Amino acid sequence: MKRTGAWIAVRALEALGIKYTFGIPGVHNTELYDELNSSEHITPVLVTHEGGAAFMADGMSRTSDLTGALVIVPAAGATHAASGIGEAFLDGIPMLVICGGIRTDLAKRYQLHELDQHAFLKPLTKATFLVTSHADIVSTLFKAWEIAHSGEPGPVFVEIPVNLQMFPGEVSEMPGRPVIPRPQRAAASEIRRAAEMLLAAKHPALFVGWGARDACEQTRAIADFLQAPVATTLQGLSVFSAAHPLHTGFGFGAAAVPAARNAFADCDCMLAVGTRFAEIATGSFGVTVPPNLIHADINPAVFSANYPAAVALEGDAAVVLAALLEELQRVGAGRTANTELHARIQRDKAAYNDEWLRHNSGGKVNPAVFFNALRAAVPDDAITVVDDGNHTYLTAELFPVRQSKALIVPTDFNSMGYAVPAAIGAKLANPEREVFAIVGDGAFTMTCMEIVSATRLGLGLVFYVFHDGELSQIAQAQEIPFNRKPCTALGAIDFSGVAIATGAEYIRVASNAEVPQAIARAREFAVGGRAVIVDLIMDYSKRTAFTQGAVKTNFKRLPLAQRLRMVTRAVKRKITG
Repeated sequence: MKRTGAWIAVRALEALGIKYTFGIPGVHNTELYDELNSSEHITPVLVTHEGGAAFMADGMSRTSDLTGALVIVPAAGATHAASGIGEAFLDGIPMLVICGGIRTDLAKRYQLHELDQHAFLKPLTKATFLVTSHADIVSTLFKAWEIAHSGEPGPVFVEIPVNLQMFPGEVSEMPGRPVIPRPQRAAASEIRRAAEMLLAAKHPALFVGWGARDACEQTRAIADFLQAPVATTLQGLSVFSAAHPLHTGFGFGAAAVPAARNAFADCDCMLAVGTRFAEIATGSFGVTVPPNLIHADINPAVFSANYPAAVALEGDAAVVLAALLEELQRVGAGRTANTELHARIQRDKAAYNDEWLRHNSGGKVNPAVFFNALRAAVPDDAITVVDDGNHTYLTAELFPVRQSKALIVPTDFNSMGYAVPAAIGAKLANPEREVFAIVGDGAFTMTCMEIVSATRLGLGLVFYVFHDGELSQIAQAQEIPFNRKPCTALGAIDFSGVAIATGAEYIRVASNAEVPQAIARAREFAVGGRAVIVDLIMDYSKRTAFTQGAVKTNFKRLPLAQRLRMVTRAVKRKITG
C-alpha cells in the first residue's frame, strides 16, 4: 500500500499518543496540516507565533503524560520556536518538533526557507533527524519520541521534506509505542553507603529538583524517616508539598527564605535528588554544600559538576529513592517526629509572611496580600504557570505549592514570555483542573496576543499580570551597582486594550482591598470558559530574599578592585545625581 508521507507521519503521531500539535501552516507543511485536519485523534492548534507554540507544547508535557508536539515551517518557524525549544532542552522537558523541509528531489539551491536547520538546532535538542524516504518516517518519529522521553528528557527535531509529504510511497509497519525504561544504575554498595551516611548524620537534609517530580512519595517517606528538612529548586517547587512540616522553601543558601536558611545552617549530610546545582537553584552558587553530599540523578554528567559528591547514585529518582528507603529501613530505625524543627520552620515561615504584610506598599498591591488571597481561593491541584522575572521569586517565596506538577516555571533557559502560552498548553492537557498564570508586565507584552488562541479554544484561564512599569528583576539588579536603571522602563501600557483585542475579560486591581473580590470574579469568568486578564498594580519596592542574596553573593565574588570600583561609582552617582 502506498500513502503520502504526510498521511504516514500523522498515523505515526496518532500511534504515539499525540493529542495536540502547535504551530502555523506554511508552504512546507500544508500537507501535514491537511492530514491533521482529517485526524480523529489529534487536534492541530493555530498559534500567533511559533515561540508560543513551543511554550504551549512545553506546558502540556510538564503537567501531564501527554507529549507536547510542534508542527512548524522550516527556517523562520524553527528560529521563532527556538526559545521554547531551548527552554525545554535546558529544563528537561520532552517535546517533538516536526518541521517541514525544502524539496530534496530538486537539484536547485536557494529554495525558499533553505537553511541548515540541524546545525542551528543541534545545541538546543537531544537529537535531530532528516527523513530521507517514506520507509523511514515511522521509525524516525518513533525513535525521536523515545529519545525525547528517555534519560533526562528533552526536545527532538524531525525534518520531513515537503516532497515526501506530498508524494505517495510505501507504508512501513506501525510498531508499538516504545516503553521508556526507569533505570537504576547505582550499585547496591553505593545505596548502602548513602544510607549509612544519612543515618550517621546529626542534621541530614534533602534538596530536591524537577528530576524528582515523579518521586514525591519516596521523597516524603525518606524525609519523614530521617526527620530531615527539605528545600527545593525553583523548577522543583511542586516536588515536595509546602503543607508538609519539613518543607522549608526554595533554595537553602544566602538567597533562600529564612525557614530554609535556618533549617540548613547545620546540615552535615545532604541528599540531593534531580538537581544540577545550577546557578538559580543555588542563588548564584551562594550555598554551602557539606562534604557528605549524596547526589541522585538520571544524568551522570551532573555529578560533581559544581559541588563534589561523596556518593553518586545514577538512575531514575523514583527507583533510586525506593532502593535507598528500603536500605534505610533495613539498617536503621526511623527518627521520632522532630517537633522542635517543625515548629521552628513554621515560625520562620509565618514571620517572613508577616514581614511582607507589614511592608507599606504605598496604596498599591502588596505581593503577600495577593498571594495569601490566591492561596486561600484556589484548590491545591490548581496549576500555576509562572513566567520569568521578579514575580517568579515572589511566587517562589510567598505562594505555597502543595501538589506535584502544580507549578511550572522556566528556569535554566529563563525565557520571558513563557507563561501565557504555557498556560494554554497546560489547560488543554488538564481541562478538568484550574489553570492560571503569574506573569510580569514585561514578560506579558512578549506573548500576550497568544490569548487569542485561548479565546478561540474557549479555555477558561486567568492571567494575573504584575504591573509595575519596569523590567523589575533587572532594574533591581542595576540599582545597587549603577545607582540607575537604564533601559528597563516599559512606559504606560493599557492592558484593557489587550483584553479587547484578544476577547478576554479585564479586571483592574489597584489596592489590597480589591484583591479578594477580583480573584473571585476572575475565577467565575474562567469557569465559564472565558480568558481573563487581571491587571494588578503591584508594589515591587521590597526585594525578595533571592534578589538580595544573589546580589550579595555575586558582589562578594568579584575581585576587591572591582568591588571598590563599583561602590565608588554608585556613591559618586548618588551624590551627583
